[in-house]
Amino acid sequence: MFDMMDFSMGDSTGDSGSAQPAANGPYIPEASECMRCGMCISTCPTFRLFQIDAETPRQRIRTISKILVEDAPISDEERGHLDNCLQCRACETACPSRMSYGALFDQAKAKLHQTGFPSWLAGLGLRLIEHKRRRRMLLPLVSLYLRSGLQKPLRASGLLAKLNLAVAERLVSEPALGSLAGVYPLAKRARRKGRVALFTGCLAEHFDRATQRSAIKLLNTIGYEVVVPESQVCCGAIHQHNGRSAQALIDKNIETFYALEVEAVIYTASGCGAMLSEYQGEDQETAGWFRRSAQDINEFLLAHWPANLQPAASNLNVAVHEPCSQRNVLKNGRAVHELLRKIPGLNIEALPDNQLCCGAGGSYMLSHPDNAERLRFAKRQAIEACGADVVVSSNFGCTFYLNADQAETALKLVHPLQLLADRV
Repeated sequence: MFDMMDFSMGDSTGDSGSAQPAANGPYIPEASECMRCGMCISTCPTFRLFQIDAETPRQRIRTISKILVEDAPISDEERGHLDNCLQCRACETACPSRMSYGALFDQAKAKLHQTGFPSWLAGLGLRLIEHKRRRRMLLPLVSLYLRSGLQKPLRASGLLAKLNLAVAERLVSEPALGSLAGVYPLAKRARRKGRVALFTGCLAEHFDRATQRSAIKLLNTIGYEVVVPESQVCCGAIHQHNGRSAQALIDKNIETFYALEVEAVIYTASGCGAMLSEYQGEDQETAGWFRRSAQDINEFLLAHWPANLQPAASNLNVAVHEPCSQRNVLKNGRAVHELLRKIPGLNIEALPDNQLCCGAGGSYMLSHPDNAERLRFAKRQAIEACGADVVVSSNFGCTFYLNADQAETALKLVHPLQLLADRV
């Protein structure tokens, strides 16, 4: 796969010129060639936590070089520091040489996975993400548990901790048990502009239903029929970032949406969008079509918003949380601000410290709960101090994690679509 990607560092890596690319391999500079600008270090969330050089992108690149280029074993300590990475990809945007850290990290994790053994819990989680039918069979039990009153005694018993389920249990919320309809047509007298498909994701399909219904309402309002294909599957991001192959999921989504003959594949979660925007498949034509068709809901609404559609006014103070996937991969955070400006009277500000990851990181909140909690605490402090009436975020994973396991009176995050849909 290396020869399919450009990892060239150009001429800006230093003056020694000692590093050479391996055959069909990525170009990874020697430590002595680093520009020492410190930009990647200052943006790395785990460096913010630990303040040691081992928790920096630069040192992780040395470990990745051992794995991919030198084919050398790494120590348990090096593996631990590599696994601590949240895959926020802030280092990519800061690096003057634009090293493709995310792609290198995924390839290194895939190689390590060949000789590793996942925990039973991780294996179960990935299987549930892969198989929609099994996931739907489990969700009624989750709903029953949340309503049964068993949470407090079960937590007190210590059984959840023994089963390594304590963190996951504290994160879970009431799921939507029913499915979305296959097609959401326009009202009879509405002017039809076109037809789009909605990508629902895996967990978001059940735990972010309000956002998806808001997306459907807004798309219908501006003249688009919405198709929600039952055969779509998880985007594959969690598999890929944990060293598993996501290709079967990628191929299934490309096949499913290509057959629909729609103008766009709309996603509401920037975490999914970051993965969808980089899809590669065996058939380059259909994979290319999918990458071009995958569009962020905020950008799509902005591009097709009718001039005569005026949302109801509001005087709310809104803080915009910018997810890492939106900031560092999609790079379209301004679309949220511009879309919310459609609401007259709204006061919109960026949430302070937006560049710092919230700690969710896909499955990171489960695999590294202590690190994730420290980052979440800092993000919650920023939210509490911002003085906003509402905080919005365009990524389901961030809102799910930041809203979980906190007081009912605390400020909750919502998707910006919900604000807009309530006012049209």
